[in-house]
Amino acid sequence: MSSSTPKAASSGMGAPRGPMAGMFGPPPAKSKDFKGTLKRLLNELGVERKTLVLVLGLISTSVAVGAFGPRILGRATNYVFYGFLGRRIPADLSKAQAVANLRKQGQEQMAAMLEKSSVVPGTGIDFSAISRLLLLAILLYGISSFFMWLQGYLMAGVTQRTVYRLRQSAEEKIGRLPLSFFDTQSRGDLLSRVTNDVDNISNSLQQGLSQILNSLLTIISVLLMMVWISPVLALVSLVAIPLSAFFSVRIAKRSQREFISQWDWTGKLNGHVEEMHTGHSLIKVFGRRDRAINEFEFLNEKLYESSFKAQFMSGLIQPSTALISNLIYVAIAVLGGYRVATGTMTLGDVQAFIQYSRQFGMPLAQIAGLMNTVQSGVASAERLFLLLDAQEETPDSVQARPTGRARGDIDFADVSFRYKEDQPLIENFSLQVKSGETIAIVGPTGAGKTTLVNLIMRFYEIDSGRITLDGVDIRDFTRDDLRRQFGMVLQDTWLFSGSMSENIAFGSLDATEEDVVAAAKAANLDHFLRSLPDGYDSLLTDENSTVSNGERQLLTIARAFIADPAILILDEATSSVDTRTEILVQAAMAKLRSGRTSFVIAHRLSTIRGADSILVMEKGQLVEQGSHDELMAKKGHYFTLYASQFTQALQ
Repeated sequence: MSSSTPKAASSGMGAPRGPMAGMFGPPPAKSKDFKGTLKRLLNELGVERKTLVLVLGLISTSVAVGAFGPRILGRATNYVFYGFLGRRIPADLSKAQAVANLRKQGQEQMAAMLEKSSVVPGTGIDFSAISRLLLLAILLYGISSFFMWLQGYLMAGVTQRTVYRLRQSAEEKIGRLPLSFFDTQSRGDLLSRVTNDVDNISNSLQQGLSQILNSLLTIISVLLMMVWISPVLALVSLVAIPLSAFFSVRIAKRSQREFISQWDWTGKLNGHVEEMHTGHSLIKVFGRRDRAINEFEFLNEKLYESSFKAQFMSGLIQPSTALISNLIYVAIAVLGGYRVATGTMTLGDVQAFIQYSRQFGMPLAQIAGLMNTVQSGVASAERLFLLLDAQEETPDSVQARPTGRARGDIDFADVSFRYKEDQPLIENFSLQVKSGETIAIVGPTGAGKTTLVNLIMRFYEIDSGRITLDGVDIRDFTRDDLRRQFGMVLQDTWLFSGSMSENIAFGSLDATEEDVVAAAKAANLDHFLRSLPDGYDSLLTDENSTVSNGERQLLTIARAFIADPAILILDEATSSVDTRTEILVQAAMAKLRSGRTSFVIAHRLSTIRGADSILVMEKGQLVEQGSHDELMAKKGHYFTLYASQFTQALQ
């Protein structure tokens, strides 16, 4: 296969590839647009607007109902406290007389507190009233918990449906990306974006969104209750908000950079593991196991460092806000105790206020603690959005022409193409191929042989010129309609985990069992498949050592047979087949090529002597064209290539 330099992807997502590639190209230093990415992620929830409104209503109701709990418990405390004091005052004294007696004894603070209380001399604790208040508190907390459970159930659905759509968008996006995009991508990093990053977004939305809404509403409701009880103490509590926000923002800005780095190194590590696992046999053969381990350790160390920094720095937010909340709590306890002693507040109000102050500090700490989850999720969202924003293939024409089975006439007219703007490859290339002809393409590596057939199938778009199929510009067809005309057998086999029969039937949408057997026989594969324990139902996996590379190649050839295409493209299709099998396959392909246009890319020139026309390419240019005998008679480039192969074979 020719190895032309691929065009750089325009998305900026490219990662170095190959051994030790992960050691180069450090991850981005910081998020490109944290606010923009967060806004876009929240916009993805737009289709769930009705459910989110219901969730917001449930959270608001839950918080509002639960906010009255401390207030009610404070009243119950007053009943206990006043009943305790009332029992100690003789019943024959009025409250005014009891206050006067205390002042005579010099107990001004006690007198002031008793004067402003609801103590009834001689009356003990009203347990019936306390019971009613406690039952009311239990009821309110029960309602609040039920609404929170219900919103959690709804929010789980919102999150999973959103993530489902993101995953679906990513999968559909991959199908719309040009081949040039994948030329520059690490498969492991690409998979990490679609799996790890999407899962991390799911966790962030599930844990963060409803909890942040709950915390914000709790802060508002608790603040209102505190102002209701004591504006002075509420003002003291408000000091926690700017202090917590200041420390949270300062720490968050530093930790966000590390979260970006963490997920970038995660993608690089996944890419390395995927590559090393795929080629583990070759790694052992070439003695590169230690080098692969060293690279893994390097990438793992980088991931450890970035993850540690991200988690540690973001973890500083919660203890910082907790310290501020505790200091505020101490201040409220001291001031509240003083106000009870002076009679300006009741004991129950102070108790309720202290509960509210703890509730006020808790959501601040929760929001601070969720910052690392949010930052991590936004970092993953940014990586996913880079994939979703990558430049797509040129859209199919809205007036695309329908096509049935093509005749197979192909015409190149002044076609020019280059992978990089400053590196011309194919310039002003012209060629006419008639239906049923077998065209062999030969030339040195990098001459543009494979590029030529990739252009026919619109894996890449030409820069200028025109390619027609049966007289119609291929850009006037949809890509799917165009590619259905082709059957392709590549040098690198692609098979999926499944049965042998399923892999062969992959070439046809409606293949029957008889079609599969016929294709296997045509590819001289039937005898081998029947010799397996489960025959055609034998499973094929990457680790299946019972299937050689040659037999894998025969499976792809059988797949091409069953597709019954109008045009065949054979790119070194017999390179992994032994000489005897190659003869059988060539004979079978001769029958398959009958009446079809065929393009055969070959390095072994002995396999294409019977081609109707041989194209000799060099540096993207057609330098010679003709039959084998005609080109040999010219004693030009083809003659030199042919002679060099047989000269080497004789030496």
